Amino acid sequence: TNIGHMDGKEVVQLYVRDKVSSVVTPVKELKRFKKISLKSNETKTVEFKLPIKELALYNSKLKKLVEPGEFELMVGKSSNEIVLTKIIEVSN
Repeated sequence: TNIGHMDGKEVVQLYVRDKVSSVVTPVKELKRFKKISLKSNETKTVEFKLPIKELALYNSKLKKLVEPGEFELMVGKSSNEIVLTKIIEVSN
């Protein structure tokens, strides 16, 4: 929502964190972003599709796989301005 008096633009970003993994992974990994235009007092909904395969990592044997466990999805204006978080569970 643009609560300002002028039209503007915003970049909405989706980050993922693998909460527990067998190898070191980034604290926040940028997976998607979208630049949107908002008129004054306008509200828009942004939707991201993230296939499960994009949660994959290379394990210690260099095999690419999606490990079961919790992943934190974070949406914000930047990696320092997260406004929405959601934990998802991946199982085998």
